[in-house]
Amino acid sequence: MIELIKSHPVVTVVSAAVLGAVVVAVIWGIVSVSFAAQKSATTIPTPVPAKHSTPSTAPSVSVPTPVAGACPRATTTVRTPAELTSALASARAGEVITMMPGRYSGNFVATTSGTPGSMITLCGTADVVLDGGSTDRGYVFHLDHASYWHLVGFSVTNGQKGVMADGTVGSVIEKLTVSRIGDEGIHLRDNSTDNVVRANTVSDTGHRKAQYGEGIYIGTANSNWCSISNCRPDNSDRNVIEGNRVSDTTAENVDIKEGTTGGVLRDNAFDGVGMTAADSWVDVKGNGWTIQGNVGQNSTADGFQVHSVVKGWGTANVFDSNTAAVNGPGYGIHLAPVQANVVLCSNTASGAGRGLSNVRCTTG
Repeated sequence: MIELIKSHPVVTVVSAAVLGAVVVAVIWGIVSVSFAAQKSATTIPTPVPAKHSTPSTAPSVSVPTPVAGACPRATTTVRTPAELTSALASARAGEVITMMPGRYSGNFVATTSGTPGSMITLCGTADVVLDGGSTDRGYVFHLDHASYWHLVGFSVTNGQKGVMADGTVGSVIEKLTVSRIGDEGIHLRDNSTDNVVRANTVSDTGHRKAQYGEGIYIGTANSNWCSISNCRPDNSDRNVIEGNRVSDTTAENVDIKEGTTGGVLRDNAFDGVGMTAADSWVDVKGNGWTIQGNVGQNSTADGFQVHSVVKGWGTANVFDSNTAAVNGPGYGIHLAPVQANVVLCSNTASGAGRGLSNVRCTTG
């Protein structure tokens, strides 16, 4: 846990009365949450993609463009775990593997790659459940240096990690339901670049160890660089994390690690109820990220945080048009340290004990 900065310059504070009315009426609606009685019933707001202002420092991100949420006509249909394992092993560029409804028990791995113009698709409806069998071990689904995959629509549960992507490029992970996971729900790691994590619902993580229970995790902590990225920074760069709903995570809803550069975190919905090993929805330790149009509620301290845990990292990140209903003692956006990070005046905060930010906001 990082101690809050005790001295701070003038901050922009949105009137609780005005913002409370606007936020509740326009963005949040009526949100009723009772985790003590019913953790699985968490209601979090649905962010509406906005016409954001574009920060001058925003990165140029090139991402794949399959039809959002669509499953093309199947080339292979599977009905059992054994059939799924076999289809993954033999998958080739352009293949569409469709899973019929049911529970698929096991840990599943993809090791072959598609191409930028001919991705490999694995799809199913929410009643297709990949079940890893234990929150103490195993990856339920693993993209193991397999690039240009499109994962869409199905459910993932009961693994130490939900969806793990190692060394994947140009892949799309979307509309998955990831829940009851030992550590983190979705993780891009080992120089995974130019991917999209879109419109997923991630919840109920941290069953094995609370401090590892992030919802979505990008990169690798520097303490693990030697085991994951040959003792160099894990440059999981230019990834886009958009339109996801993340709640009931014991650690951060989203953790962006040192070593990552030029990503975009936009139009996501966060809820911090259930965080026992974190003090913000989002922790940014990478460089040059655009954090834009997200909405969040309920934090133990701050809404969004930036930290520098390795020299040269945790800087040049831009916060734009985020809405933070903190309902906690900290800031909406807390930069520790400030470095070259920017908080635009388009951000708003309510219920934040220390105001919008520990820096003066910048007009666009």
